[in-house]
Amino acid sequence: MENARVENVEDEQSGSDKMIDHLTVNGKQLLLIGTAHVSRQSADLVEKTIREEEPDTVCVELCRTRLTALKDTGRWRNMDIVKVIKEKKALLLFVNLLLASFQKKMADKFGIKPGQEMINAIQAAEKIQAHIIPSDREIQITLNRVWRTMGLWEKLKLMVSLVFSFGASDEIEEEDIEKMKQEDILQTLLKDVKKSHPVIERALIDERDRYLAEKIRTAPGQKIVAVVGAAHAPGIRRYLASDDPIDLDELDRIPPSGQLGKILKWGLPLAILIVFATGFIMEGKNTGTDMIWIWVAANGIFAGFGAVLALAHPFTIVSAVLAAPLTSLNPMIAAGWVSGLVEAFSRKPKVRDLESIPADIVSVKGFWRNNVTRILLVVIFTNLGSTLGTMTALPLIIKLFG
Repeated sequence: MENARVENVEDEQSGSDKMIDHLTVNGKQLLLIGTAHVSRQSADLVEKTIREEEPDTVCVELCRTRLTALKDTGRWRNMDIVKVIKEKKALLLFVNLLLASFQKKMADKFGIKPGQEMINAIQAAEKIQAHIIPSDREIQITLNRVWRTMGLWEKLKLMVSLVFSFGASDEIEEEDIEKMKQEDILQTLLKDVKKSHPVIERALIDERDRYLAEKIRTAPGQKIVAVVGAAHAPGIRRYLASDDPIDLDELDRIPPSGQLGKILKWGLPLAILIVFATGFIMEGKNTGTDMIWIWVAANGIFAGFGAVLALAHPFTIVSAVLAAPLTSLNPMIAAGWVSGLVEAFSRKPKVRDLESIPADIVSVKGFWRNNVTRILLVVIFTNLGSTLGTMTALPLIIKLFG
């Protein structure tokens, strides 16, 4: 494999900080454009470069799912929220909506569509009939790999951080856009968690740098334009210049749950049941009964409070209170899934809810007002409440032993 030859060429109309890397990889000519994801200059630079260079192939920093979503603006109308909950994808959808919300608020603020540089790249490529290659790893795989590296506390911090990240873009000014070149939107949303968990940085950036580099390297054609976030450009250059092989199958693999996770998933409910039985045997009927009531009350109250925070339907709140003490002892079912399904049937989303998602996710109130996004909040808040209930109940139960 021929190493990449790197030469930085400044685009004459884009300003001193807009750079195009001209590379030679395996005899192919590659123009690597590092962009800010919400920037007029980046969007214009992408369109101008593809129009003038007429490449055979245009690689974009999108996975196939995100490429389809970007081209299908009416995709929300076809969403089945009940299916999302049953397939345990509520958190993934919530993260996707937060990403969209973050970009859209910034885009509305600065008068540019979210992902406009990618839209320009796709449209310009279609005009010259160039191949369009979605070169990023599927976002679901990336998030799953992040999730599997985290312990219970980190997962709780992540969920809380996501919930309270709605206003993250409100204080950003246009001059701050260029600073965002140092990290992509997903990094920005997860910044509070990744500070204390550096493995996340590897899944979000380094692994995707390798993935993007290999997809770009193996793209068809003799002249290729690659449009990526500027945060990924240095890593992509480094991996393109390296002789080390990159295994995409390995990067696509979802790592199995750690042994500790498996032990906690099945061992914790079993241990709690053993504690209940021990309480009845060693401390008597009254103490054993008290243990069960503490468990029921803590899980039910916290889960119900989570549903209340999501402004759930009264039936949903009751279901959260009743389900949490039982689902906490069943590793296959989560309280949020039960309450989410009850909310979906109690306030069945209408077509107008699906159609108004893009507008509603711009504001905090919109997430609670829209019947679809409120269901996601119900799932997440109920699960958080149930987890906090378990953590609260355990020490109280243990104190009851003589």
